[in-house]
Amino acid sequence: MRTAVVTGGASGIGLGIAERLRSDGYRVATLDLAPAEDDKLGFKADVTKPEEIAAALETIRAELGPVTVLVNSAGLEGFEKFKNLTFEAWKRVVDVNLHGVFHCVQAVLPDMLEQRWGRIVNISSSSTHSGQPFMTHYVAAKSAVNGLTKALALELGPNGITVNAVPPGFIDTPMLRKNEDGGRLGGTVEDHIKRTPVRRIGTPADIAAACAFLISEEAGYITGQILGVNGGRNT
Repeated sequence: MRTAVVTGGASGIGLGIAERLRSDGYRVATLDLAPAEDDKLGFKADVTKPEEIAAALETIRAELGPVTVLVNSAGLEGFEKFKNLTFEAWKRVVDVNLHGVFHCVQAVLPDMLEQRWGRIVNISSSSTHSGQPFMTHYVAAKSAVNGLTKALALELGPNGITVNAVPPGFIDTPMLRKNEDGGRLGGTVEDHIKRTPVRRIGTPADIAAACAFLISEEAGYITGQILGVNGGRNT
């Protein structure tokens, strides 16, 4: 039985991924700023702080063994006109969405190298394909995650480690509904459904299914790929 760590695993897409991996038989620990109270393997950690990641992993390894599956789902959105965007706000979004991936991969990589087997899945964003106004910092960071994914795949492949990215499309999460209420979606959820070829909103389970496949043994010949899960909104 393999041990997986899912960042941002207390809600939304991360929670959906953690639940799917548990149902598939993995030992799953989650890292989150606000872990779910009923998650005995939920650890409080800020992915921008390597010392907090290391402390959580020390306990995870002691209880569950080496970590050979990592899903980087922790993220931070931001909405602001570029002309009004402060460098501090830019850095914060980049720090969570890009540097957080860097810190988490570096933290678990020794386990994967020792086992000569590993699966890394980075959750990016469909905005890396289409762009998105007022989210320049977010789109830039998530685009960098796609590039990091491809470079890591080439470097780590000889060690039995695959690295892929899943950019979600329009996914029904508490954050999405909050943004709808705040008028930041460019229309309602129903408006976006009408513009989606499969005519429905995505769910965390849709993203989890893609992750589960990329983590499986059957996907051992797939690495460096960007698998969009977006209902056909971006092709």
